[in-house]
Amino acid sequence: MLKLSPLCLAVMLLLQLPASAVQAVPVAATVDQALAARIDAVIAPHYKATDPGATVIVTKDGKTLLRKAYGMADVAAKVPMRAEMSLRLGSITKQFTSTAILMLAEEGKLAVTDPITKFLPDYPTQGKAITIEHLLTHTSGVVSYTSKPDFRANSTRDLSVSQMIDSFKNDPLEFAPGTRYAYNNSGYFLLGAIIEKVSGQSYAKFVEQRIFVPLGMTQTAYEGMERGPTSRAAGHSRSEGGFAPSPPLSMSLPYAAGSLVSTVDDLARWDAAVSSGKLLKAASWTQAFTPYKLADGKATAYGYGWMLGKLRGSDTIGHGGGINGFSTYALRVPGQKVYVAVLTNADGGLVQPALVANKAAAVAMGTPFPERQTIVLSADKLDGYAGVYQVDDKVSRTVRREQDHLLIQRSGRGPIALYPFADDSFFMKDMITIVKFSRNAKGVVTQVTLDDDGVESVSARTGDVAPERKAVTLPKAALDGFAGRFELMPGFVLELSRDGDKFFGQATGQQKFLLVPVSETAFYVKEVDAEVRFDKGNDQMVLLQGGRNMPGKRLK
Repeated sequence: MLKLSPLCLAVMLLLQLPASAVQAVPVAATVDQALAARIDAVIAPHYKATDPGATVIVTKDGKTLLRKAYGMADVAAKVPMRAEMSLRLGSITKQFTSTAILMLAEEGKLAVTDPITKFLPDYPTQGKAITIEHLLTHTSGVVSYTSKPDFRANSTRDLSVSQMIDSFKNDPLEFAPGTRYAYNNSGYFLLGAIIEKVSGQSYAKFVEQRIFVPLGMTQTAYEGMERGPTSRAAGHSRSEGGFAPSPPLSMSLPYAAGSLVSTVDDLARWDAAVSSGKLLKAASWTQAFTPYKLADGKATAYGYGWMLGKLRGSDTIGHGGGINGFSTYALRVPGQKVYVAVLTNADGGLVQPALVANKAAAVAMGTPFPERQTIVLSADKLDGYAGVYQVDDKVSRTVRREQDHLLIQRSGRGPIALYPFADDSFFMKDMITIVKFSRNAKGVVTQVTLDDDGVESVSARTGDVAPERKAVTLPKAALDGFAGRFELMPGFVLELSRDGDKFFGQATGQQKFLLVPVSETAFYVKEVDAEVRFDKGNDQMVLLQGGRNMPGKRLK
């Protein structure tokens, strides 16, 4: 998905229109109302009436089972969400970009095996052959521009396609093309530039004229280039006081990686077109839905603009999106002829739309997820699970006991609470994943397995858990001595400040986070497992996160 920071925000204009002004997908008269009620029952608890919400559509066999809105379209204005409203798609955009590429390929204007320098001759590939297929499958090794520290600082600037490409093209490749999968927005940005070069049209105009207009997707467009009036939901971000409108984002930045807006009605039309083989030949659709194989023969879980997985034993084709003010997920289950789209108008603070989509699809398929009930385990038993579990040579999972429950934390990420429902088995609230611990013949826990609806990740226990960091109390004068602005990279600044007895940090374009002192010169950020350390003069600091050390110098 387009990984714009959930703390980097954007405002969306809310335009009210009567429902009759927006074309909707009609609900079939033969819809099973009991089934619709069961689907609604797994969705509704996730959205509060006074918070940002979602528009949701669930179809099966071409019939709409559920089409409903939840929560608020605009929290500040107290405007309820309506099912026909338009929201940002984020990285669901990528499947439209990949379809555009395959349309051009079928016309003989390019081949996915072509090197990108055939169309972007000035792009520096550093002696490597980067193909269009590498861009489609996130295997190019090109640095993703949205992960660069200066991205947030420039998020409101309108930049040309060439200016954006200049911002990442000279960065060293992260790996040899085709050897690894790493989700990458730069790849899809370059695909947009190739579409423009080959077609002679802007990306926005190409997808409009070649995809949206022929399919009757009247409410889908590159944001800012809508073809008629729309009823728009406002974007929100979580703030200390609840949810706040998101500040602006230039849509020149997401571009072909995440710039589209749409409705669940139009997305249902899109799925109907894909399911019936419109726009592309069958072979091209098959190619788009086939997992890409790396140079070593290992298959990824990604095709051309679609993520590939399983749900209750059935193959799935889907994609999520995360963009300023919005979070989305669209899921196809071809074998069951089920489609679900969940569009939410908050980029944090709500349940993940992927969970909602999976739960709704499972009900529509007749194989709902079981409801887990928490049981009580003794403190001694919980302590037996504590330890470090190795994922690979760079990543581990740490399990700790916190009072009457466990926390599991992957390197560089925040902790997640685990709740026991059986001996050695735990669930995570608002997640499908089940965590199972295994023991040796002596009854000692030796590994942990994360089971994501049948997709398992096993990590061996490699050691005891590190002692919990103990907070210390520093006088206000000492905290004031650390306060200031520290530049970690050009345009990316960490601002430190005291508020009462507490100390906070705020990076460029992000919200404040609490810094807990653990020594006279070190602070801990629990939410992301990071530390900030100072030298004795307080003019230099270093941010330690995810195995990286980022030094910062105090700005005068």
